[in-house]
Amino acid sequence: MEKYVDVIKVIQNNFNRLSKGQKLIAEFIMNNYDKAAFMTAATLGKTVGVSESTVVRFANTLGYDGYRELQKELQELIKNKLTTVQRISLSQDFTDYENALKQVVKKDMGNIEKTLNEIDYHAFQKAVETTLKAENVYVLGLRSSSFLAGYLGFYLKFLINNVKIVTSGPNDVFEQLLKANSKDTIIGISYPRYSKRTLDALDYGKDKGCKIIGITDSLISPAAQYADVTLIASSNMLSFVDSLVAPMSLINAFIVAIGMEKKEDITAYFEDLENIWKKHGVYDSDTKNKN
Repeated sequence: MEKYVDVIKVIQNNFNRLSKGQKLIAEFIMNNYDKAAFMTAATLGKTVGVSESTVVRFANTLGYDGYRELQKELQELIKNKLTTVQRISLSQDFTDYENALKQVVKKDMGNIEKTLNEIDYHAFQKAVETTLKAENVYVLGLRSSSFLAGYLGFYLKFLINNVKIVTSGPNDVFEQLLKANSKDTIIGISYPRYSKRTLDALDYGKDKGCKIIGITDSLISPAAQYADVTLIASSNMLSFVDSLVAPMSLINAFIVAIGMEKKEDITAYFEDLENIWKKHGVYDSDTKNKN
């Protein structure tokens, strides 16, 4: 199957040649795609009144190797379509606070494990090298991704010169990228629901010749389409809250990798910073028990 194809359109185009049982599956998915995307083949079959094998054959008929591939494409498709209200319905299985805590932490752990297993180390190395070679580094992430962008930008400013965090403040993102050129790099962070402003800004930077490093959840995400190198960190959602634990872990690794390359340059810099912090009481150094 071609990547980033609208599964709903595929189903519609093949509907007339489906069997009676497969049409029941098709109708359910078209009307409840947000729920179907997170159902197993057995659950989907039970819900519409057909066998699990019928669900598998349905996926094969559409051109997929199996139900897992169909499900994955459906999940990718809906990430940008799910409203906050629809996301809330995904957490309806939470029976109590303990169950909610366990399920959310398990989902975050699963995202980190998936990220570790699927990370492209060559792409990671290329992203580090591209960042170090850049004349200016613009860190871009809006809405929920703004927290990731702010964190990454905060630490990069300690490690390399000319880091600029692009925000959604009084100056529009395009104005903040106005002086960017082919010697510069934009690190664009974008997660579902993908901010259109972020994507427009990446497109703008691409036209100006900037190198684009994308940090996102999939190689077929909209942000990846603009990136010269893409770093993938899973953010599979469980409810209306975005799971940004794995992206944060990836960003931590990225910061550490930059720091390893700049170790000799920044040692004296951090010594000066420590003296400044101590002199002006930036951090609480009183270790005595305060009762």
